[in-house]
Amino acid sequence: MNQEKTLTTIISKEKVFILIQFIVLVGIVSAASLLRQQAITGPIVNAALFISVGVLGTQNAILVGIIPSVIALSVGLLPPILAPIIPFIMLGNTILIVVFGYFKERNYWLGIILASILKFVFLFGASSIVIDLLLKKEIAQKAALMFSWPQLATALVGGLIAYFVLRSIKRI
Repeated sequence: MNQEKTLTTIISKEKVFILIQFIVLVGIVSAASLLRQQAITGPIVNAALFISVGVLGTQNAILVGIIPSVIALSVGLLPPILAPIIPFIMLGNTILIVVFGYFKERNYWLGIILASILKFVFLFGASSIVIDLLLKKEIAQKAALMFSWPQLATALVGGLIAYFVLRSIKRI
């Protein structure tokens, strides 16, 4: 009977610890969007996504990548005119997470580079189509820049930040 209680306690503590990590990572990603500076927000968000894969696994990391976009739109952090791009941002984050999740054990840096490139290519292509269809020309140019090369740069910087965090907590 003592062994059963101990096992239950260990499982419960482990689940609570995972839940706390999940909440902290969602909080980091959500709070980063308050900064409204892509050069700061992007690396923080991408680092948190990469860290989520290393700490929580791919499935839970996908949730970390989806929830903040919904929050940003629902509380008005994202201009409503950009709402149609939200599903593409979520899918871009999912691409980053799944690709990195697949490669991280084989070759961390290859995973970071491929995940970053594929997220960038997807977001750039999807946003180009959506932005051209839905936004006025002057707004479209600013939005298009947000979803171009800065996506690749911030993802790569996020991967570098995540490397040092994951290494320090012995997850890589």
